Amino acid sequence: MTRARSTATHWGNYLLDTAADGTLSVTPHAGDPQPSPIGRSLTALQDPDHRIARPAIRLDYYRHGTAADPSLRGRQPFVEVDWDEALDIAAGALLSAQATGGNRAIYGGSYGWAGAGRFHHAQGQIHRFLQIFGGYTASVDTYSFAAAEVLVPHILGMNAYAAAKQAPTTEEIARHCARVVFFGGAAPRNTQVNPGGVGAHPSTDRLTALRDAGVDIVHIGPVRDDCDPALGARWVPCRPHTDVAIMLAMLHTLVTEELHDRAFLDRYSTGFDQLAEYLTGRVDGLPKSPEWAAGLAEVPAAEIRDLARLMARERCLIGLPFALQRAEHGEQSYWAAWALAAALGHIGLPGGGILMGTGVGMTHDMQRRYLPFEIGAFPQPGNPVTDIVPVARLTEMLEQPGGTVDYNGRVLTYPEIDLIYWAGGNPFHHHQDLNRLRRAWSRPRTVIVNEISWTSTARMADIVLPTTASAEREDFAGGRSDHWLTPMNRALEPYGRARDDYAIFTGLAERLGFAERFTEGRTARQWVERLWRTTVDNAAAAGIQLPGYADFRTGEPLDLRPVLTESRHALELFRDDPDRHPLRTPSGRIELFSRTIAEFGYSDCVGHPAWYPPREWLGSPLAQRFPLHLLSHQPATRLHSQLDYGVTSQESKIRGREPLRMNPADAAARGLHNGDIVRVFNDRGALLAGVRISDAVRPGVVHMATGAWYDPLDPADPVSLDVHGNPNTVTNDIGTSSLTQGPSVNSCLVEAERYDGDLPPLRVRTPPPMVDAVR
Repeated sequence: MTRARSTATHWGNYLLDTAADGTLSVTPHAGDPQPSPIGRSLTALQDPDHRIARPAIRLDYYRHGTAADPSLRGRQPFVEVDWDEALDIAAGALLSAQATGGNRAIYGGSYGWAGAGRFHHAQGQIHRFLQIFGGYTASVDTYSFAAAEVLVPHILGMNAYAAAKQAPTTEEIARHCARVVFFGGAAPRNTQVNPGGVGAHPSTDRLTALRDAGVDIVHIGPVRDDCDPALGARWVPCRPHTDVAIMLAMLHTLVTEELHDRAFLDRYSTGFDQLAEYLTGRVDGLPKSPEWAAGLAEVPAAEIRDLARLMARERCLIGLPFALQRAEHGEQSYWAAWALAAALGHIGLPGGGILMGTGVGMTHDMQRRYLPFEIGAFPQPGNPVTDIVPVARLTEMLEQPGGTVDYNGRVLTYPEIDLIYWAGGNPFHHHQDLNRLRRAWSRPRTVIVNEISWTSTARMADIVLPTTASAEREDFAGGRSDHWLTPMNRALEPYGRARDDYAIFTGLAERLGFAERFTEGRTARQWVERLWRTTVDNAAAAGIQLPGYADFRTGEPLDLRPVLTESRHALELFRDDPDRHPLRTPSGRIELFSRTIAEFGYSDCVGHPAWYPPREWLGSPLAQRFPLHLLSHQPATRLHSQLDYGVTSQESKIRGREPLRMNPADAAARGLHNGDIVRVFNDRGALLAGVRISDAVRPGVVHMATGAWYDPLDPADPVSLDVHGNPNTVTNDIGTSSLTQGPSVNSCLVEAERYDGDLPPLRVRTPPPMVDAVR
């Protein structure tokens, strides 16, 4: 074995050893008390069945260039070429798109999770390249948190991620809080991952501390183990989508029984009187009482009323996972929760208020020591193109060039996209209604993908440029929500002829005439050193000394907790004196009624939190045809779709298919048993999954992870069966609302039946066919 080399991933720090034959062994860093099992899958990084070895061009595109038939994407073999030819073809396609529709005709896609490194960050690389090229149509918001990202600035005057860091620490909750009420749980699987890396995973110890302190934990949601079993929570199994109704009913109880904190509401919020008019039914004649909510949520009215009284009696914390707002009208769950917390009056007090992002938050955000300096990042000169699209409206943009969409008080016009360039992401994992996306994906003349492995997106491309994995390059990691800085040493030689994104974009920039501006005359190693020097200088300005790059690179990961001072939250300062420390809202207060939003005039998002029946939920007419509500969640065995072929992910599958959890009553009604393969379907498509029967899932609900590589049985079929088990084959691609336009992935009704035919082969387990071709 060689000397172990440290590296970082979004799910933890590891030591990598390579044997003489290239075999990789992975050891979690000793400072991590509960390392993520995803790390085991790093041993498959150079699996030849999945890695892209050489640049490849789709056959028809190789022969005809931009005149090729785009509808054949995903249905044709590829031609392997050398780098010079591949970069020449890609540069020509970029120039053609620029000449055809201007730079707004180029969509630059990236989702930022490809690697934890600060320099070899695919999102930063592609955006800098395209900005210098003249710009591109960019996406805004995220698939993870879009509805909250748009809403929270309106009601709190701060970035949603900053608001998530306003939560108290576990020590404060144990000392001061009597009760934590989770709407949707605090799933342990989500504590594994943090953007930019996570140095340690202490979540279970923190949760155990709450249980041992006697904090009453209540979990309101359709899946019992979405709340970490270490908490010992009382489960209230409501229907999906009814959390807003329950919160409004709790607010109704507080108002009608005069249990709300009127003094807090008057001093720290605005608009509660308008909300109260809605709660009591003076607006629409329908009081939002516990009896009303009980009919929607199938939770007894007395249980809702009693819990509201308990929450008012003693200090309370409300917990919200990101997943709660990934549904039609998902922003309402966050708005209603902040209204409930304001009515209780616990915001800004030790142990009270709101915790947004209960999975990641239980590990990373529930702390007071944050980096007081910026970590170096690849400079971005700015995008000359002003066109934007909410990331979850990708398919609609491709389908409707020239069409418009309401978004956060604006009317956006979709550009006509001639070329998609994607680096560092897999939209055929993240996006909803993948069959619809596949059809829309055939509209642009060119799709270029920088990719490590033969993902579904790479298979749907015209030009595939193989990139190195994190373990094949040198970098360092660090994120704003963590307190570790980690050297990332190269442990493996690049696979095949793979190059890092920087080398790829440098080669393209040379052909397009702006290499010097893109590289500033630096090699990749020189850029890494420069970003580290920037980090060292920024830290020194904040009074923190960091080592030089040579010492850092050969040393251990740096845990900065001992040198970080505790800080007070903005909401605590606001609580102390709202006049001296106002929020950055129009009123300077928490906006339970937002005049700004009300004046947008949206019928699906008025100026206060409200209940809107989703189009797909167990209370809708469609449930007569599709009686199961599908909830899809972040996987425990991989990050999104990364390393789906790794050992941790593969061990979780059933006959190679992604598992689907189902309540025993629902399984019995369909004659299903553990290990059966089922066809899960609705009008949008169908997928195969393996059954796991579990009473942790409420009747009428089925539960499965995202991230299985989308594998359509017949790519020519517009609604093809996905044989691998990606739930986004059947999820609904509609915006959360006119305000937020986020993904509504968890608004999805399906049916399931036993699949008795011969199991189709998994094509994503081997590379696509390669052919020799002459133009």
